[in-house]
Amino acid sequence: MMELFQEFRFDAAHHFADMPAGHRYAGIHGHSFTARITVAGTTDPNTGFLVDLGRIEQACAALREQLDHRYLNQIEGLTLPSLENIATWIWRRLEPQFPQLARVEVRRDGSGHGCVYHGPLAAGGVPRRG
Repeated sequence: MMELFQEFRFDAAHHFADMPAGHRYAGIHGHSFTARITVAGTTDPNTGFLVDLGRIEQACAALREQLDHRYLNQIEGLTLPSLENIATWIWRRLEPQFPQLARVEVRRDGSGHGCVYHGPLAAGGVPRRG
């Protein structure tokens, strides 16, 4: 089993409307985010690759274009832009192109916060990939 990853960074603003008045996340604020995309599997014996990293770079660049210097609450599917929802949003856009997708990590390095999403659960509540 082999894992490959690609990271990309983006800066964006968001807010959480349902937070109590005066809560620091209730107002519009911004973060610098890092997303790490990990694919897993076995390498192709003909190419030596698990996945063409150029394809992953292109897909990540397209996502970065949609997220960087944006107001996340206005992006379809991100009206509640928590770390958890950002990771899920990225997964949903990449998984159709990369069935080897193993996890999506989204971090706010400045705060030390992060989230790792391993994809949706299969029937019975177990992870799809074991």
